[in-house]
Amino acid sequence: MDLDTTHLAHLVGYATSRAAIPLKHAFAHHMAPLGLKAIEFSVLVLIATNPRLNQKQLGNALALSAPNLAVILDRLAERGLVERVRGTVDRREHRLELTAAGAELTARAERVAGTMEHEVLQGLSEAERALLIELLHKVGASRPGSH
Repeated sequence: MDLDTTHLAHLVGYATSRAAIPLKHAFAHHMAPLGLKAIEFSVLVLIATNPRLNQKQLGNALALSAPNLAVILDRLAERGLVERVRGTVDRREHRLELTAAGAELTARAERVAGTMEHEVLQGLSEAERALLIELLHKVGASRPGSH
């Protein structure tokens, strides 16, 4: 028996949660051989593309608390993918850098990411996909109570 979802169908949060399910499955399927979770992939890509990035900036970008981010970075450091480098100007600062292995894995993961959503999004045209991304970024950039 199908459930009646009409009382939820008009809610953007419900729709995005439902849409996230197949996208998360696709990510897990494609990234499993690389041993990466979604948050780890995001961390690696942000470190790779933002020289001189520090933990505070990264935590803010991903809306992660300092303790949660520290656990993720520790896990990536244990795998030999990320290192914390003490700043040369401000010795209290620790920049985040990819190791050679981290840079290689990130490049491989980005190549996988380029195609992993195609099957899930095959019902959308390129224009619709671009619009969806644009709208989701717009929603993600809004701040509660800033209106």
